[in-house]
Amino acid sequence: MAAPHANDSSTRSAWQALGEHVLSAARYAATGRIGLRQAPGGIGTPPFSVEGHERTITIRGTDLVVRTDAHEERRPITTLAAAAELAGIVPGAPSDVYTPTTLLDPARDLGAEIDRGAAERLAAFYALTDTALRLVCERHDADDPAEIQLWPEHFDLATTINEVNLGGSPGDDDHDAPYLYVGPWVLRDGQFWDEPFGASRSLAAVPTAEAVAAFFEDGLRRAATDPPVS
Repeated sequence: MAAPHANDSSTRSAWQALGEHVLSAARYAATGRIGLRQAPGGIGTPPFSVEGHERTITIRGTDLVVRTDAHEERRPITTLAAAAELAGIVPGAPSDVYTPTTLLDPARDLGAEIDRGAAERLAAFYALTDTALRLVCERHDADDPAEIQLWPEHFDLATTINEVNLGGSPGDDDHDAPYLYVGPWVLRDGQFWDEPFGASRSLAAVPTAEAVAAFFEDGLRRAATDPPVS
């Protein structure tokens, strides 16, 4: 497994703070929903309506972009407070829905924590994961896959097919580097399953969307045939 770059963790943390306390917060205030999406150059909200105008809020590398109808405003990311002001909200994750992973610190200088190269790698990882998930969802359209969403508290991009979670995480407390995962609701027994929650593969092991999709497909097959953990 390739070692993570020095700035990947701080960049991921800064993006997640924005995701929880600005992007998800803005969508929740308008719609009651928190899920985010992969977006060109990063992550963002799906379109949502505010006072009759369609809006999206997107992290693109080191910038925050707010688009309302045909007007787009783009600024370099600085503090959490400045990002919330651009988005037109009071910062703060919807803590009545989930327990935030990042602290609410309006004065936190997120821009100082974001490295441009790390942001590009993070955006590329989400784009690859999204492409792989869409490939698998198309193949299993009859199984009614869940909508592909980026959950702000976990910061993974995922879907569910036949009671099996499929997704990609940019890293967490147990994984320093990005990884892809298969998590059956009922844990299965066998060599494929190498995690307490199911199975994972490093990005280095499945470096293309096709390889990731093949891993997901293998996981779906094994989840349907391998015996449950006794």
